[in-house]
Amino acid sequence: MSRTRVQREPPRPIFRDRHEAGRVLASLLEHHRGDPDVLVLGLARGGVPVAWEVGSALGAPMDALIVRRLGAPSHPEFAIGALAIGGRVVLNDDMVRALRLTADQVRSIARDEAQEMVRRESAYRADRGPIEVAGRTVILVDDGLATGASMFAAIEAIREGEPKQIVVAVPVAPESTCRELGASVEEMVCATMPTPFRAVGEWFWDFTQVTDEQVRTLLSMSTTGTAVPRIDAAATIRAATVDAPGGVAPTHVLDELIGDARFVLIGESSHGTREFYRARAEMTRWLIEERGFTAVATEADWPDAYRVNRYVHGRGTDTTAEQALRGFERFPAWMWRNTEVREFIIWLRAYNAQQHDGQLQTGFYGLDLYSLHRSMQHVVRYLERVDPKAAQRARIRYGCFDHIVGDDAQAYGFAAAFGAGRSCEAQAIRQLLELQRVAIADGELEPFAADDLFDALRNAWSVRDAEAYYRAMFGDRVSSWNLRDEHMADTLDALAHHLDRSGAHAPTRIVVWAHNSHIGDARATEMSGEGQHNLGQLMRERHGRDCRLIGFSTCSGTVTAAEDWGGPARRETVRTALPSSLEVLLHDTGNPEFLLRMDLSGEAGELLRHPRLQRAIGVVYRPNTERQSHYFHTRAADQFDALIHLDHTTALEPLEPTSAWIAGTTPETYPSGL
Repeated sequence: MSRTRVQREPPRPIFRDRHEAGRVLASLLEHHRGDPDVLVLGLARGGVPVAWEVGSALGAPMDALIVRRLGAPSHPEFAIGALAIGGRVVLNDDMVRALRLTADQVRSIARDEAQEMVRRESAYRADRGPIEVAGRTVILVDDGLATGASMFAAIEAIREGEPKQIVVAVPVAPESTCRELGASVEEMVCATMPTPFRAVGEWFWDFTQVTDEQVRTLLSMSTTGTAVPRIDAAATIRAATVDAPGGVAPTHVLDELIGDARFVLIGESSHGTREFYRARAEMTRWLIEERGFTAVATEADWPDAYRVNRYVHGRGTDTTAEQALRGFERFPAWMWRNTEVREFIIWLRAYNAQQHDGQLQTGFYGLDLYSLHRSMQHVVRYLERVDPKAAQRARIRYGCFDHIVGDDAQAYGFAAAFGAGRSCEAQAIRQLLELQRVAIADGELEPFAADDLFDALRNAWSVRDAEAYYRAMFGDRVSSWNLRDEHMADTLDALAHHLDRSGAHAPTRIVVWAHNSHIGDARATEMSGEGQHNLGQLMRERHGRDCRLIGFSTCSGTVTAAEDWGGPARRETVRTALPSSLEVLLHDTGNPEFLLRMDLSGEAGELLRHPRLQRAIGVVYRPNTERQSHYFHTRAADQFDALIHLDHTTALEPLEPTSAWIAGTTPETYPSGL
């Protein structure tokens, strides 16, 4: 089956305009609300609309700080430094040396910019008097940073006025710049830190240049004494919730939400939370029993999941669910080898055994692509049964991988990407094409034979895509992420097509289990601004209202995760979610277990369309760098069709818990800074 292609929109940014970015920053600066010593300064011109929103939200005075970038001769887009009030100059010495600029050239550039700074000072602040910062908490705000030269100049200028503390707050900047600036001030707030960073403007729908008149207008509008009243967001959201004991909403709510959708994608905000797995399994049972879903497709490797599929259909040699799950040997084994999945597999086998007289059974499948060598082995084994000569050709083709690095897929990717070994891409493609020709030539096969051929084909696709993925791992991480999620979407479409052909009733309906970061529409998250797309976005683009996206969230509890990739499973305490995050908003409703429909109108819908921090814990949990490692901005109302919140959750139990998991861990005190 050929890959499905769609016309994709360009990456979408996260902030509508500077004013919305300012409101997001204000939510991250709430702890300064009510402090009479706070002064908000917006770097003119672009930072002024952002600063005005911050000042209004905090009830703090706001003013404009004039800072001019020093552009290189003939190349003004390259900043060699910046100039601030009081004649304070900050230079990028590396850039000055690289461009071989003389001292006279630098002074000439500074003189020209000084004249423009005087003009702006007069235009914006002619009757406002000097900015007094002594003993105050000064919040310096801009609409974004690249190198941070202008902000460094502003910090040095303000520091001379002996403020109590300096806070820098920006909607978007590279992580390196945030870290460098963070070492120079008492508090650094970077709402978004994209990697790779390209340009500030890419994160805004509207990044129109701010005019002098707009700056004057905003400066004429007082932000003091009339702090924007806090909307009781929690009460507004609570009124829209539907009680969901144990994370499972009433069936009439699920029925209305899902309707006739063919694909129901159910996520999780961690790969190690028992309640997410349990509630998802319960909803899946209902979808199978009451709504005719006949496949469960998971964020798991195809050959490992297909071993479970044989078991639930009463095929293969495994006699227990635990045996069937032993195929999940690759890290993180606990993600599928756990008590909740085991119980679901036991139920699914029993359910299938009760189906008679043409009733459809339900299968269990994997969508992921990490199974490079295992998939090669499965292709060869299949061919050994049906065509020994073809099996020999497959061994020779796949032998390319063994000649380079044996069975270490990441080592293969490194070798192929950096010229230490030849690429096996052509061999993987040749083998896939040969199997595809067999599938076309064989036409209609009896059901078991058709399933076996389809299994072999998906393994061949996994080899082909895993080869590309492991090569991409050592290049642009955006490319490797996109390859992986495209593979999952293509596998899901191929599975639906196969089951449509082999089933008595079409169209096939499939439930998908994967992480929120794969399930939630990437266009409503920071991922889009980085050029990433995901499974949820691809399925919406390909199938529209034929798919539904349901996410999960939690505020606190414990989680099963590793400290580092490849490490043992640990039972870790999850830090209470960060202030201003989506999780804290949902926690503040006071409802411990509920479902939210995202097609809400009115104030509740608007609140859920504002960008908020959202937590994502995968198989690695790093509490000491939680903000950088586990949070990103999303618009929940556009990300999901529904969100289920379980306020306090517990760690998923592995089938073979380690001593580290049994002991559990509690994180150290949360560090200051980023």
